[in-house]
Amino acid sequence: MTDYAVVNPATGETLATYDTFTDAQVEQAVTAAATAFATWSKTPVAERAAVVRRIAELHRERRDEFAAIIVREMGKPIAAAAGEVDFAADIIEFYADHAEKITADTPIDIQGSGTAVVRKSALGVLLGIMPWNFPAYQVARFAAPNLVLGNTILLKHAPQCPESAAFLERLYEDAGLPDGAYVNVYASNEQAAAIIADPRVQGVSVTGSERAGAAVAEVAGRNLKKVALELGGSDPFILLSTDDLDATVQSAVDARLDNNGQSCNAAKRFIVADGLYDAFVEKFTAKMAAVSAADPTSEDTILGPLSSTAAAERLQAQVDTAVAQGATVLTGGTREGTFFAPTVLADVTPKMDVYREELFGPAAVVYRVAGEDEAVALANDTSFGLGSYVFTTDPAQAERVADGIQAGMVYVNLVLADSPELPFGGVKRSGTSRELGLLAADEFVNKKLVRIG
Repeated sequence: MTDYAVVNPATGETLATYDTFTDAQVEQAVTAAATAFATWSKTPVAERAAVVRRIAELHRERRDEFAAIIVREMGKPIAAAAGEVDFAADIIEFYADHAEKITADTPIDIQGSGTAVVRKSALGVLLGIMPWNFPAYQVARFAAPNLVLGNTILLKHAPQCPESAAFLERLYEDAGLPDGAYVNVYASNEQAAAIIADPRVQGVSVTGSERAGAAVAEVAGRNLKKVALELGGSDPFILLSTDDLDATVQSAVDARLDNNGQSCNAAKRFIVADGLYDAFVEKFTAKMAAVSAADPTSEDTILGPLSSTAAAERLQAQVDTAVAQGATVLTGGTREGTFFAPTVLADVTPKMDVYREELFGPAAVVYRVAGEDEAVALANDTSFGLGSYVFTTDPAQAERVADGIQAGMVYVNLVLADSPELPFGGVKRSGTSRELGLLAADEFVNKKLVRIG
């Protein structure tokens, strides 16, 4: 029996299965990573950076093959899958480019004579537990900075992405990493817990649901291991003013339907000032309704299927419950198998389940507010705090709202603007760490003080 299988969400066909590792294979993987750390961490930074740069090059060279795998595993439209591989390559290259900077000593101005620096050194073997929604990008942002630092990687990919997992392991090997520096593990949850507890493993990074994050953090805490969490989100899209409503509406649609609506930092709650609400909702609903879920292998497809039958059933149950509790469906609300129609819900109140939930799919909730203060209060009335979006023509207002929103990221007058140099992460139940940017290189590193008299 195995949990690792490629099931095409567009057709329901099981294309391949992969055996879960035996305990002996898990032990072999941990031993290989620990052995590799002894040499990889001592390899000159420039040499590590060169290998990491080759990883980026191989992503670009094998882009089409990787993109096709992603489509088969989780239903991302092919054009978006190719774009994801490109972005992963950009991220990896960023850390190769900045290898010297992120490993350099940081001098400290001291009181008294002598010198002091903070010297960064690798921690050791790290376990990455990665999600299915971005099979290339998520791995890149975890693995690249840590390999540059000299850490070694055990990678447990999502059970529905075993082909991506095997593809990446081959790619990293072909780039010239020493044996054991990057090891794929088809591990069960129980085996993952044992890996975290292993004294040779120094930390774990998980991107996934609140439930998964809490489970991993519990094991990590019990074993006094460093843990980085990137979890869910219910990001607000606040519209207070605009000089181009059509462009703003298109941004709203793009921010909700990207990755088939299955991004942690997608805009999900659309909070609109009273004077713009009616016009925004009319245009937003029309544009959402105009998009049809279609074959993800087509270059023209904007919206593919949800990642699995279970995901589609979960979203349908959330929408049905919202309607039963009094919400209004302005468009959508139905599915055919895993293909879910773009959906807009209105008249949602704090008493409804959907007010507190994350909708992981092409479903949006619209809210009318009197103005800035009410918009910020509604945006913050959630257990999540990942990203957020603010649209306003008033620069001073943009600054006030950005300061007031309880989130790890605020984007003003733009969406889909993630970039390798920009840190990614949240607060509250959305996580505890930062990935991307230079801050990612501070998560799993020993910042050693060296004080010389």
